[in-house]
Amino acid sequence: MSSQTGTLPAEGVRAMFDRIAPVYDAMNRVMTVGLDGRWRRETAAAVVSPGDRVLDACCGTGDLALASLRAGGIVTGLDFSERMLERARRKSGEIEWVQGDALALPFEDDSFDAATVGFGVRNLEDLDRGLAELARVLRPDGRLGVLEITRPKGLLAPFYSVWFGAIVPVLGKLLPGGSAYTYLPASVKRFPGPEDLARFLREAGFSDVRYRLFAGGIVALHTGVAA
Repeated sequence: MSSQTGTLPAEGVRAMFDRIAPVYDAMNRVMTVGLDGRWRRETAAAVVSPGDRVLDACCGTGDLALASLRAGGIVTGLDFSERMLERARRKSGEIEWVQGDALALPFEDDSFDAATVGFGVRNLEDLDRGLAELARVLRPDGRLGVLEITRPKGLLAPFYSVWFGAIVPVLGKLLPGGSAYTYLPASVKRFPGPEDLARFLREAGFSDVRYRLFAGGIVALHTGVAA
């Protein structure tokens, strides 16, 4: 399986997120029926201990970074969309907000005790490289938490197809810049399922890789430990 997961080149993804920044938080609440905050708290609780140096990569407007801060972490949030970071900076002055590329993290090896990515790895142009970078900047035994949309099986599959494939893109078009949400269904379809993502994490050098499914399998939280 190829690790080329993005449906747009990197610059296209950056431009898209710049455009949707004003509606990003509102669309997250709509898409997840308000559950995304709980999932972010679960992610932070799974990998962050008080006093940890924490990297939140692909941080967007900063909600997962804030969850890690509230869990006691000393947090750095990184994103390559400056428009997203503008909104993140308004939410907290305690977090260091950095513009940068998740495929070439601007940090030394072993810089962090924990790392998180919330709804971001799906947009990486090269998943293998992104996971390798996260492994590089984590200290040995550092913990990684990856929260991502996935494809459910069973009873929820038809609902999921209608919600993410039809309703969410239409809702996005009602908001300024939200037409970019037509990108969402295609990006999810191309992204590895939970078992495959777990395999990618192991191949990147993470051990004790596990995952939990939320909302009937619509969202997965993967965790792993750096070598």
